[in-house]
This record gives sequence, structure tokens and C-alpha cells, in this order.
Amino acid sequence: MEIVKHLVDVAKDKAELGNRRSSKWPTARKHHLKLHPVCEVCGGSEKLEVHHIEPYHLNPERELDPTNMITLCEGKKFVNCHLLFGHLGSYKNINPNVVEDAANWIGKLKSVK
Repeated sequence: MEIVKHLVDVAKDKAELGNRRSSKWPTARKHHLKLHPVCEVCGGSEKLEVHHIEPYHLNPERELDPTNMITLCEGKKFVNCHLLFGHLGSYKNINPNVVEDAANWIGKLKSVK
């Protein structure tokens, strides 16, 4: 089933065809989501993704590094925080400022609630 997920990610331009996830990735992902159970942009808790700050396909050595992960959601009806903040609107893009951008937006959203 892992290969099917990888191929779906490749089709969505979320992964490169040549890079395969570590067998430890599911455990690292689960541990990260346990520690960070909401989207760091909007506070949402549905359809969460663990986004690599430094892209996995550029630096596979940091795949399991917890300092290279941020929780972003794909769960809003009109807003996909993973796509917009993690990838600046296209999965082919990289946002090196995703952590700062997420902190700024969650602060703005909390100030209007």
C-alpha cells in the first residue's frame, strides 16, 4: 500500500519518483502529529499533513529529523494550508519561510477570534 501512496504523491507533484520513504517514516509522522496535533497555520485538526521544511526530495537525510517538520492541514473547505503555506500554491514550490509564515498567520487568526 505504501507504493500506491508514493505513486499518488508523485502524480500530485508532492514527491519525486526516485525517492522512497524510510521504513521509519510512519512512526516519525505519527510521533510528530501526537506532539503537534493541529495545523500550525489555522489550528485545524482535519486532514493533517507533516510537511518537511527542507524538502524530502532535496535532502532525504532530514526525512526523520523532527526539527524539519511542521504540521499543516489540507482540511479546510476553501483553504489548503499545506499547499498555500508549505508550497506557495504549487507542490513544485518550496517555502523556506514556512515556519515564520505559519506563526504569523496563526497569530493573526487568533487576534480576530
